[in-house]
Amino acid sequence: MSVGMAPSAASEDVQAQQWYLDSMQADQLWKVSKGKGVKVAIIGSGVNADTPSLRGQVLQGVDALVKDGLAKGSVTDTQDTTGEGTTAAELIAGTGKDGGIQGLAPDAQIIPIRVPAVKHDELPDPNYPLATAIMAAVDKGAKIIDITVGNQYVIGTQIVGDAALDYAVEHGVLMIASVGDNAKEGNKPQYPAAYSQVVGVSAVDRSGKVSPTSQYGNYVDLAAPGVDIPHWCDRTVRSYCDAGQGTSMASAVASASAALVWSAHPDWTANQVLRSLIDTAGRTWKKDTPSKYLGYGIVRPRKVLEDSGYNPGPADSDPLGKVNAAGGATPSPSGSVPAPSQAPETPSGGETVAAESTSKSSDDSNALWIGLGAVAAVVVIGGGAFAVKRARSRA
Repeated sequence: MSVGMAPSAASEDVQAQQWYLDSMQADQLWKVSKGKGVKVAIIGSGVNADTPSLRGQVLQGVDALVKDGLAKGSVTDTQDTTGEGTTAAELIAGTGKDGGIQGLAPDAQIIPIRVPAVKHDELPDPNYPLATAIMAAVDKGAKIIDITVGNQYVIGTQIVGDAALDYAVEHGVLMIASVGDNAKEGNKPQYPAAYSQVVGVSAVDRSGKVSPTSQYGNYVDLAAPGVDIPHWCDRTVRSYCDAGQGTSMASAVASASAALVWSAHPDWTANQVLRSLIDTAGRTWKKDTPSKYLGYGIVRPRKVLEDSGYNPGPADSDPLGKVNAAGGATPSPSGSVPAPSQAPETPSGGETVAAESTSKSSDDSNALWIGLGAVAAVVVIGGGAFAVKRARSRA
């Protein structure tokens, strides 16, 4: 059972649990970028803007249910209903003050967009306001939209529709979403992460292992830390819980990584920011054969920020466009970790997911697979190999 920790008394304890800050070499990252000038909208349960770590970090948001209010541009209630949205906000932009979670992009700003909670296997109301929420986030000036809600019923194709997703793309907004935490309960694709316009993020632990609950499939594009992460226990936002895990946490870390890069390169497009994260992601397999568990690998924004001459490629070319349209094999070998020069095998299906990571430093107990160059996130699955098409659903 998680242990509650009062923020005012637990600064050292909470931030000590944020193991990925050391692994990602946050102190080095922040010498180049802290996310200043980048607005990140969080579509989810709302955000408590009064936590010590978020004071001054949260802009006016909207409740997507209040359609008339949105149309008139009025401010509506965005207070958190579960604690998940506040956790995501702090993981992205928290200052770490008074015992709060330290955000990876502490100079970024948060736009809360509140939608009703929905369970993974729950058929949502046909009026579920996800499309409204996406368009509201764009209209509020978000560069990045972090979507923490998801549903195997798409939050319905009829509910989202291409119009809202394409609206965000046309306005140069990068959409990032958690792939879901129901790998052991059927692993049905979760939307909106499974849409071609959205970047799906899975969760890994400090050793590079994919979380056993993290969903997998042809819609996983990137992976990020999402295991053993401190988080708010509930809607009261009175104490932190430790040892949390979830792809919504991983999605927040990926969104923060994008904010760091975009802040350092404000003239880049969403395509270029995403391409840079894909190019520099930690992996041992070939970039053009994404894994159905870890996508193109584990985000490593430092590898972009430390390279002043990095070429982000064409501004108007979707880095996921080719693989979304053509499909591709999924790497993930069988027991041993392959050398970087070896092409990994394609995996078979299976319910037990594990992974191993390597580092050039044998005594590196803090898993610097994110911060350093030698990374192997290897899914251990038995049986024959097969290819997984990467073509993604459009609404």
